[in-house]
This record gives sequence, C-alpha cells and structure tokens, in this order.
Amino acid sequence: MRLTRTVADCCAEHTYPTTTAKLIDDHGETELEHANGAVTLGEVLGRLPSHELETVEDARHTIYGALGEDAIGRKEYSDRDPRCPGEGISDQVSL
Repeated sequence: MRLTRTVADCCAEHTYPTTTAKLIDDHGETELEHANGAVTLGEVLGRLPSHELETVEDARHTIYGALGEDAIGRKEYSDRDPRCPGEGISDQVSL
C-alpha cells in the first residue's frame, strides 16, 4: 500500500525525539495517497496540536490516527470477520 510506504519513509528519515511541527517543516509537502484520494502530511499533522514524538512508531501512529475518515475506504466493511450476534443486523427471515 502506497500510504504505508510513504509514511514509513517520512518517519524513517527523521531523528527522534522530534515534534509534529518539525515533521511538518521537513515533510509537510509529502503526498499521502489513500483509497479515496490524497492528502499532504502537513494537512494531516496540521489537524493536531504540536507535541513531541519519542519514536518512529509514535510518529506512524500519530499520522495514521490523524487521517480523516475518507482514507478508510468502505466504512464498516470487512470480508474477514463475521459480525457478532446482536451487532446491528436483524435476523434474516425466509419467505
């Protein structure tokens, strides 16, 4: 997935600890392509108040957490896990 590689590349080029503001300064124009379009790293991190990131993992988690809902693809879709009983789907009725 292009988004994963791009985020990993941006984060790996940095020295930690760092701040979200420093990541924006250094990589803000980097485009993150996702299922429904693209957004820049600066737009994603600009949604958050500036704070310190201790590790590469902190940076990756912060970026993924700040992505908007348009980056998730189909909402509530999973082809892997069945729904649990009583989880919002009415019982099917055979006619």
